[in-house]
Amino acid sequence: MTVTVVGGGLAGCEAALQLAQRGHDVHLVEMRPVRNTEAHQTEDLGELVCTNSFKSEGPENAHGQLKREMRALGSVLLRSADQSRVAAGSALAVDRGLFSRAMTAAVEAEARIRVVREECTALPEGPAIIATGPLTSDALSSAIQEALGDGGLAFFDAIAPIVHRDSVDEGRAATGDDALLDGRAGRRDGVFDTVLLLLELDLGGRADLDDAHATGQLRETLLEL
Repeated sequence: MTVTVVGGGLAGCEAALQLAQRGHDVHLVEMRPVRNTEAHQTEDLGELVCTNSFKSEGPENAHGQLKREMRALGSVLLRSADQSRVAAGSALAVDRGLFSRAMTAAVEAEARIRVVREECTALPEGPAIIATGPLTSDALSSAIQEALGDGGLAFFDAIAPIVHRDSVDEGRAATGDDALLDGRAGRRDGVFDTVLLLLELDLGGRADLDDAHATGQLRETLLEL
């Protein structure tokens, strides 16, 4: 049986290799570089466009337990991560370029997988997995919505917290000029400085945060929140 997997990201590559290892022929359809996205920089499979960290490997938490299960199942994601690992304490973090090249090499080395570089604009016929994620093209998004009879699709970031108001102790919480920072009352300027520092740390110096105009705009935006 031939299975079509649409999307050459983390989920698509993992699905394609797991299927191939179980004796199925796979057509892995990836639209890059025929059509690029706003976030990707290369045509490599499994390219990371957000954080380079896969979180903790500690067996005492859910992230670590999930990795143990994935390793037991022969996860290509974790094999590639091990090959491209960088120091990050108890977390599993990778060099983005080395990681995506390792993912690409693993997929291309599997004889049962044929990588097809074209945009998929309709749902495939026959057995298929759609693993295109939040950067799905408009045409395929429309095809999915039509098939589901749904008015829209939503992407939920697994690490974005949702705080219910009834869980907040409003006697201790504060907003605006009384915003709390590390348990101490402070001005929003202090919050801005902290956000700016976090951006510098997260972006690894790639953003030009020393640009006075750019930081001024960011400050104004934050103060309007």
